[in-house]
Amino acid sequence: MQKFNTPQGRPELQKAIEEIVDAGFVGVQLRVHDERGEWIGSAGAAELGGTAKPPTNGHFRIGSSTKTFVATLVLQLVAEGTIGLDSPAADYLPEFGLDRRITVRMLLQHTSGVFNHTGDYDDGVTFVPGIVWSGQEWVDNRFRTYRPQELVELALSKPARFEPGTDWSYSNTNYVLARLLVEKVTGRSFAEELQRLILGPLGMSNTVAPGTSTEIPEPHAHTYYRYEEDGEQKTVDVTRQNPSWISAGGDMISTTEDLRTFFSALMGGKLLPAPLLAEMRTPDPKIGYGLGVFVQDGGAIFHHNGGLDGSAALMYSTPDGGKTLTASLTYVDDVAMSMAGEFQKVLEKLVNEVFHAELAPEAAPAQ
Repeated sequence: MQKFNTPQGRPELQKAIEEIVDAGFVGVQLRVHDERGEWIGSAGAAELGGTAKPPTNGHFRIGSSTKTFVATLVLQLVAEGTIGLDSPAADYLPEFGLDRRITVRMLLQHTSGVFNHTGDYDDGVTFVPGIVWSGQEWVDNRFRTYRPQELVELALSKPARFEPGTDWSYSNTNYVLARLLVEKVTGRSFAEELQRLILGPLGMSNTVAPGTSTEIPEPHAHTYYRYEEDGEQKTVDVTRQNPSWISAGGDMISTTEDLRTFFSALMGGKLLPAPLLAEMRTPDPKIGYGLGVFVQDGGAIFHHNGGLDGSAALMYSTPDGGKTLTASLTYVDDVAMSMAGEFQKVLEKLVNEVFHAELAPEAAPAQ
């Protein structure tokens, strides 16, 4: 495998990530694997105001890209015969009093109707807040520990969005339930099952399910959050935080190399039997979301991006796992998510550069 890790190797890719920094992001690290070999590069700064570039294989919080790992784990347990994909989730988690029409599949596809514990809409229009995950209140309490059961109970205290299986709505709580389901049926922690079925077999030594740990392994770039206090804007380094507020909805840490290893293996059929991989890739007709993956351009590209308080992860692949794009973007986040518009623009351009395909509107990254 030929590797290009200098701007001279693939100047168009180096230019693309420098343009991302020019758009207002602090730093970028990018890994592209295709028929030309593997290109690795970075741009911007590892720390705000610093001069050192981000490490090209630094650790970062992958946000909702975590969901693809969770879905894969559940489907592997389906393959083992431990879980029924179309069984009621309540059969495995009776303690929550879930609607018995909610199946395991509905959790993975976001068609359960369960309220999103990080905030949701009660009638499609009125926003109902969940746990605090932004603003000064979150900054001041960013080391607080939440139990997964606590997040689920909060969500279930709110009205369901719709009847199970009748609509689609992105809910982090679905994946907290999926994590708890894995732990219940195996008698082992999510991190242990992740190691047994995915990380160990693939040799992914730089991927972590942190639980309540506030640390992120070295090396890593830094992430930031901006808020207003007494009329004054303050910017805080939030690289260290307790991600238990999002739990298996988005708490994992990885690297561009490990994400490439995982997604290439998954898409290449090395982690799931062909029938279950086909189930994973079958999209809900409303939004183009399969079981833990977004299906783009009619199945020409699969992906699941993620964002978490100043850190964004990109994870893309062709159906055979032969061409992949994995990346980390760091930036200054805020309650208004003011970088979201720029993120969409630079993402579309980068994906187009690598895959020669426009980013479909329905494939927007989920937080």
